[in-house]
Amino acid sequence: MAGLGVLEVNDANFDQEVLGSDLPVLVDFWAVWCGPCKAIAPIVDSVATAYAGKLKVAKVNVDQNGATPSRYGIRGIPALLFFKGGKVADQIIGYVPQDVVEDKVQRLLAQVPQTA
Repeated sequence: MAGLGVLEVNDANFDQEVLGSDLPVLVDFWAVWCGPCKAIAPIVDSVATAYAGKLKVAKVNVDQNGATPSRYGIRGIPALLFFKGGKVADQIIGYVPQDVVEDKVQRLLAQVPQTA
């Protein structure tokens, strides 16, 4: 279940919502039965709130959407993929503490070219 500011994305709209996004995107690949996915969900939600307007946050349920995870070689979940300009810029596989996620987000945002 997506929290505030977190978009549910599926195979049909992934390209439009993630690859076509003007903002960098954090995508959380998860499943209902996955314990570590439940543990990392509040972290993903808080990152979505903290970086609203700077970072788009999306979730993909791997049980309902098989094409996208296989396209990106997702073998273990939770898997957090960081997209920038339609390409994978970074990733985290498995549960990590919030500071690790935020560190990656800050590095991702620091690479965003400033528009004059």
